[in-house]
Amino acid sequence: MEITKYKRDSRSPVPKDEKVSKVMSANKAKDTKPELLLRKALWDNNLKGYRLHKKELPGKPDISFMKEKVAIFVNGCYWHRCPYCDLSMPKTNAEFWQNKFSANQERDKKKSQLLVESGWIVLVIWECQIKQGLQVLVSKISDLLIKSR
Repeated sequence: MEITKYKRDSRSPVPKDEKVSKVMSANKAKDTKPELLLRKALWDNNLKGYRLHKKELPGKPDISFMKEKVAIFVNGCYWHRCPYCDLSMPKTNAEFWQNKFSANQERDKKKSQLLVESGWIVLVIWECQIKQGLQVLVSKISDLLIKSR
């Protein structure tokens, strides 16, 4: 039986458990399940014409409506520390994870601020919000697009 070694980027601590390494290496930065669910719902509701991960925009928003200047970030509750979920901190390597989460939050704030300063409307959608009510979010996005035209 061959043991699979997972790629590491040397920024994170060495996990004590191989299962942890497997789970962490499976996390994606884009085209996540919540993002795909939202995109499908937008498409199904005829809200088309958006762009994905535009490199030219600060923070490369997950979804961008260029003409209307609406940028949408779909944030995972765990990695971006959702204000609605009461998530616990990891017990091992706590200092590393506290620094990691703080840096993520600071980066999120900075990229949103840069977009707003450039005249963009920024909408942050949390993974838990997608699970709770996708149609409510689609309606909110639709209203934003109509107002910004």
